[in-house]
Amino acid sequence: MTLYGGGAALNMANGVREFAQSCPDRAAVVDGSRTLTYRALDDRANRLACALLDCGLSPGDPVAVLLPNCLEFPEIATGLARAGLPMVPLDPRQTAAETEWIVRHSGARALVLDDALAGLAAGVADVAAPGGGSAGVDVVLSLRGTTAGPAYEGVLAGARAVDPHVPVGDLDIFGIQYTSGTTGNPKGVLVTHRSRVLQAYLAALEWGLGAGRASIAVAPMYHGAGFLFGFAPVLTGGTVSMLPRWDPEEMLAMTERVGAQSVFLVPTHAQTIRALGEDVLGRHDLSTLDTLYFNVAALPVALKQWVMDAFPKCGVHELYGSTEAGVVTNLRPEHAAGKWGSVGHAWYMTEVRLVGDDGLPVGPGEPGELFSRSPFLMQGYLGDPAATTACTTDDGFLTCGDIAVADDEGFLSIVDRKKDMIISGGVDIYPREIEEAVATHPAVAEAAVVGAPDETWGERIVAYVVLRPGGVLDATALDEYLRPRVASYKLPRELHLIDALPRNAAGKVLKRALQNSGQKA
Repeated sequence: MTLYGGGAALNMANGVREFAQSCPDRAAVVDGSRTLTYRALDDRANRLACALLDCGLSPGDPVAVLLPNCLEFPEIATGLARAGLPMVPLDPRQTAAETEWIVRHSGARALVLDDALAGLAAGVADVAAPGGGSAGVDVVLSLRGTTAGPAYEGVLAGARAVDPHVPVGDLDIFGIQYTSGTTGNPKGVLVTHRSRVLQAYLAALEWGLGAGRASIAVAPMYHGAGFLFGFAPVLTGGTVSMLPRWDPEEMLAMTERVGAQSVFLVPTHAQTIRALGEDVLGRHDLSTLDTLYFNVAALPVALKQWVMDAFPKCGVHELYGSTEAGVVTNLRPEHAAGKWGSVGHAWYMTEVRLVGDDGLPVGPGEPGELFSRSPFLMQGYLGDPAATTACTTDDGFLTCGDIAVADDEGFLSIVDRKKDMIISGGVDIYPREIEEAVATHPAVAEAAVVGAPDETWGERIVAYVVLRPGGVLDATALDEYLRPRVASYKLPRELHLIDALPRNAAGKVLKRALQNSGQKA
């Protein structure tokens, strides 16, 4: 544990402590007909912390959490922080085998889950198969049922209602956030209290999530960005309403119902809102909404133009970040219409640099690997020092392998993932440029471009396209449309029309899944 002299340590539990004293009756979390005030949230977080410590867990023992967006998520995060127990969020869309792998790899000693998801925990909770099996965790608490373990509410009711005040330092681990694992087993990203606290307060400052403000937890809270932006209102005295699963019209209705002012979305959300049509959008009073901010995947220029037209009274931010680095850049509304495709400048407390293959800085207009240095960086990958060393530098910078370009004014644009780059005929081709061009076609809802093995060129360019309702497109028409827009060597050689792009829980397109799909045009 690291404690800095002369002041209290940054701790993810402190915000609720503070507002439970100053504004105890303010609504902290709303979930349908259920509401938690700051007083109630404080009490329930204390009870959970004591219950787990009294079960024999010690500060530093990880606790896995398998839940959709719900009222209990913020109180569990707060309670774990108070007990000094790192949180291991689990994705309900994963398989039982993937869930078991993460729980065992993290060393989690306890599991809190929704009983409807008990089947995913069969390998680690004592609900294995009819023949039984050894449990991988010592404690299981179950919401809305008792298939996997004792009832969560019953345990809280019988627990001590006192703040344990476990000493937790700035650089102690708040959570172990597992990456999507699209190229192998996921890696456990060690996220500190300092990282999360600073980002939450700065997010409240930047995107209006704090005291007196209403927001909606739209993105899944088991994902890094979804958690940060869903929990930041609670840490900073605002009110967050839970959207349990993505439903574009319900999100619009909830915005009207709760008077939401700031909402975090990913590009997929915007795509599905646009697909509802103008009539549906016009049925809802969205006059309270003043801030939209986007992250997780690149926001195509054509889609961003639609967002700005559809929500003319909203400031639209586009940020870039990663699980490992936290928020890295932000393009603020005053630059949105003048810097299409950019993710802005370095965010608060952040330094960035772009480096070429030779390890030297690149100039304006030249693509380079993006490195950042800030107080938000991870403490490394759990149990994987080689992977940690591979993405960090001796002077404290970190990269996730993204390629970016800076213009003469320092505005950054993400060109692509380094691993997604296509090399055709010895030439480096960045798929995002082609995806942006394809997405401007009036028949196209969204597109992804990948490389496929080619005996002559090494790789050939393949486009996967989701059409808008009623849209019509074939390979010849796409080729004719793109020729004035991209160089000839960047033209797709294949076109696959598909119903939806494969994505992980965060909304990122799984390009490896496309490359392995074997679909034919």
